[in-house]
Amino acid sequence: MRYSVLTMKKDTAIQRGHLGGYTRVGIVNREDAEFNAGYSCYSAAWPLLREYPGHKFQSGLFGTWMFAHLDPPPEKRLYSDIEGGLGWWRDTEYPTETPKFIMGGVALDFSEWANGPGAGKGRDWGDPKGNYAVAQLSPYVLWPPDGLNLKQGTCGELLGYGYIPLPLTDRKSTTAGVEVPTGDHSWTLFLNAANFKGPVTFFTPYFWSKITAEKPELGGMFLDSKPSQHRRHFSMETQHLPWAQAADSAGNIFGRLAPTLFPSCDGADSSPLHLVTSYSKAAMWERVKAWFEGGPVPATTLDPAAAHVHSFEPKGGPGFRIWLDGDPNEQPPEVIVDNFMKPAVIDQHTFCFEWDRDSVARETGKPLIVMPEYYRMIQDGDGRARWTAVPMESVPEETGLASVSFSRPEEPPPQTYITPEEPDSCWKKPGPVAGPFKAHPGDGSTVTYYWYRFADQPAMLNADMTDAERETVQQRVEKIHAHWGKDSEYLPPPEAGTLAEIDPALLVTPPKGLEIGHVPIVTRQGLE
Repeated sequence: MRYSVLTMKKDTAIQRGHLGGYTRVGIVNREDAEFNAGYSCYSAAWPLLREYPGHKFQSGLFGTWMFAHLDPPPEKRLYSDIEGGLGWWRDTEYPTETPKFIMGGVALDFSEWANGPGAGKGRDWGDPKGNYAVAQLSPYVLWPPDGLNLKQGTCGELLGYGYIPLPLTDRKSTTAGVEVPTGDHSWTLFLNAANFKGPVTFFTPYFWSKITAEKPELGGMFLDSKPSQHRRHFSMETQHLPWAQAADSAGNIFGRLAPTLFPSCDGADSSPLHLVTSYSKAAMWERVKAWFEGGPVPATTLDPAAAHVHSFEPKGGPGFRIWLDGDPNEQPPEVIVDNFMKPAVIDQHTFCFEWDRDSVARETGKPLIVMPEYYRMIQDGDGRARWTAVPMESVPEETGLASVSFSRPEEPPPQTYITPEEPDSCWKKPGPVAGPFKAHPGDGSTVTYYWYRFADQPAMLNADMTDAERETVQQRVEKIHAHWGKDSEYLPPPEAGTLAEIDPALLVTPPKGLEIGHVPIVTRQGLE
């Protein structure tokens, strides 16, 4: 379909489609590679759509892609990174308007991916592709396979998170029996929420190196061995916001977007991204490594002297386009946004948007702006068709767009996440030491979990480690459990704003006698 023609036939019915694109952030990077041991940030969590519109909807909130630093760069691109964060995904079984958090680790060229403990590429436990990639570290937080829930109704509060390497495992000279190395970087997710602080989960190094047993020429080139790139690129990746369009009797084309919400950015308390920080290994790695080798208990806080706080600049912004269902056009019309939404900064550490208050509405009772819902197709000076926002009153009633519904449709019942139940599986042998227990997060699901000795959890049993190697990690984790509490400070605190809360149903207390060296592992998530 070509868009040089701006009219449609009179009898054309309403056509469905979607808005997608990247909302980029202007961030200032340092050119030196010293700060290559991970990052942290504060990302706002809010309901992007007023109503959940069904499983076609997919969008992240603001986040980043953390790649391994390869110097010199390889001749062939080796796509592998950590790119999770807050958002909504098509394979989410229990979605709500409130976003969830996933880890989003990607093995070489998406051969496998891992979203959290027990959550990977598909659900075929006979051929798990990332399902065993993430180990549970915290004894205080349950991680459902559908994603980590925030408290329902979260609206603009900040979730602090970051990935920091910890020396939990030792470097190995072999991988799956092949003479190719597996590194000692256990990239660990740290959270800073109003009701929990600290390390939660980590990618086992074998997740990254596993592919090198088949491709030994790539040994040592992934995040198990390499530091992270020191340059940061933050964006909001939007794949599917519902859209409808139709023509009036004169052939003018109009469109309507599902009610889409953004932080109002009236101040630092309502900004989408804050305090992006990169670290060197002196921030935590070196102190923790010395501790594991017999030194003193280190402070839990990341050393600010080994941190670089990035500043923002008013660059970037949305690059939205509209795709019609079934239309193969790869360059469909752009949406003109700079007449109502421009990138800005509140202070050097807080990114936001400047809104034209005459073109947007404020969501009643919430610190959110409603993007314009209605648009008209126009032709710019270069002959390109583009969408520009128009008032609802200027859209002819005959288009029928005002009556289009974007509310939650009737869909098949959600699938149940079930882990292997065979008595000889790694879930049962050696198996848990306590349970089952149940939790009821705000998404309507029921989560069943057991307590496992850390080294005996399924992810550790599938991490290409000997019994002795797992016991070494067990001893290190027991030190963490004994000395690092859930109320200690880890990530640098935000300079403004309010912290979001993890769903209280997912915060647990270890049973008596299991406070140290044991972790809760979810084995089932479904309807009661």
